[in-house]
Amino acid sequence: MKRFPRMKAVLLSVVCVLALAFQAAAQKKLPVPPAHARHVADENAVRPPQLAIQTHTLPNGLTIEMVQDHHVPVVNLQVWYHVGSKDEKPGHTGFAHLFEHLMFKGSAHVGPDEHSRIVEAMGGFDNAYTNDDVTVFWETFPSNYLDRVLWLEADRMGSLNVDDANFKSERQVVEEERRLRVDNSPYGRAQEDLYAAAFTVHPYHHTTIGSIADLDKATVEDVRAFHDTYYRPNNATLVIVGDFAPAEALAWAEKYFDGIPRSPRPIPRVGIKEPPQTAERHVTKSYPGVPLPAIIEGFKMPAQFTPDSYPLNLASNILAGGESSLLYQSLVYKDRIALESVGFGNFTEDPNLFWVLAVMNPGHTAEEGEKALDSVLAQVKTQPLSSSQLEKAKNQQISAFILGRETDQEKADAIGEAAVIGKNPNLVNTGLARYEAVTAAEIQRVADEYFVPQHETVLFYLPEKPSKPAEGSKQ
Repeated sequence: MKRFPRMKAVLLSVVCVLALAFQAAAQKKLPVPPAHARHVADENAVRPPQLAIQTHTLPNGLTIEMVQDHHVPVVNLQVWYHVGSKDEKPGHTGFAHLFEHLMFKGSAHVGPDEHSRIVEAMGGFDNAYTNDDVTVFWETFPSNYLDRVLWLEADRMGSLNVDDANFKSERQVVEEERRLRVDNSPYGRAQEDLYAAAFTVHPYHHTTIGSIADLDKATVEDVRAFHDTYYRPNNATLVIVGDFAPAEALAWAEKYFDGIPRSPRPIPRVGIKEPPQTAERHVTKSYPGVPLPAIIEGFKMPAQFTPDSYPLNLASNILAGGESSLLYQSLVYKDRIALESVGFGNFTEDPNLFWVLAVMNPGHTAEEGEKALDSVLAQVKTQPLSSSQLEKAKNQQISAFILGRETDQEKADAIGEAAVIGKNPNLVNTGLARYEAVTAAEIQRVADEYFVPQHETVLFYLPEKPSKPAEGSKQ
C-alpha cells in the first residue's frame, strides 16, 4: 500500500504516453482507429507482458525457474529456501532469521562476509530476507558474471560454515536487531502481541524476529540440525531473470548444484491447523515510550492465492488505498480522530490475518478508534460499492502489476512467490485477470464473511500510565 503514490504516477505517465501517441498520429494525418479498437489498444498498453517461464528440476530436487529479458545486460538471481519462522519448533524461535545472517559467514571456498564483497566487486549488490514461510537470498549483477554467482550460491548451499564462533556472533547480531526493531521501538511489539493472541496452536503464533530467550538457550547443535533439515536443494527454488542464455545457465546450475545431496528424509511441513475462532478476543497492552494509543483489529482470512484472496486484496485498496480511501476519509480527514489508518491482508502460505488499525490523535481513545473502524467495515459489508470505487481499486491493482514487472528483481520476486507459496510459477501470468474478474458483490461477500467479531482479535496498544507516587511522597 505504501507504493500507491508511485503507482498513480506510473498510470499518469501511461496516459500521457498514449495521449502523445494519438497526437503524433493526428499530426502525421495517420488514420485514427475506431473507438472500440482504441479502447482495446489502451487496455493492452497497461497490461504487463506475459512472462515466458522455463522450469527445470535437477535430480537432487532443486527447482530452477528462468525468464529471459535482454533489455539490459543484468541478471537477478534468487534462491528461495522453503523455510520460515512457521517451521520453527516451540522454544526454538528465531532460527530461520538467524540463518539469514549465518549464510553470509563463509563456506568451503568463500570466507566470512566475502560473498557480498565478491558480488560488489562485480558491480552488483545482494541481500536477503526472512518471513513466516521462506528465506530468500538474491543478487543483481552484470550478466557476464552469472557463472560465478551460481557457483557462489552453490558453495554456501553445499558447505556453509556453521561453527560455534559464527553462531554466537550472529546470534548477538540478531538479538540486537530485535532490541532495535521490537523491544525499543514504540509500536514494535504490536505484531507480536496481536499474533500471540490470535493464533493458539499454529506457529504463526510467534513472529519471525524470534525470542532472545530462545536464542540464548540454543546450541550450535540445535542450529546445525535446523540447517541440515531445511537448507537442502530439494527445499530450494532457484530463480534467474535477465540477460542470459537458458541452456548455458542450466548447464552451469547442473555443474555446481547437482553434487549437493538432497535431504535424506522428507522435508517436515507444518500440518497444524488453527482451530476455527468462534468468539472475539480482546487484548490490552501498554508499554513505555508509546506516544499515542493505537487500535489494531486482526480478522482470520484465507491464504495467499486462494480464490477469496483476490477480492480481499481489492477490499484493502478500498479501505486504505490512498487519501480517498474509506478509512482515511472517515478517521483521518473528516472526523480527525486518527493520525494514521491502515488496512491490508497479511497473505501467507497458511491462513493469516487481515489488519485494520488506527493510531489515534491526542485526546482520542482506542475505544473511539474501535468504533470508527467497525463503522467503516460495516459500510463495506452493507453498502454496495460504487462503480468508481471498484474501478479505483482495480486500477491500483493494475498499476501494482505494472510496477511489479519493471525490473528483473521484481519479476524474480513474483515468480519465486508464485512457485514456492502458490506451487505454480504461472500464477504470475494469471493473477491480473483474477483481479479484473472480481465484482463489487464478491468484495461485499468476503467482507461480510470475514470481517466479523467471531473471527476477530482486537489489540488496544496503549501508552504506559505513569505510576502513582507513593503515599507521603512530595508532589
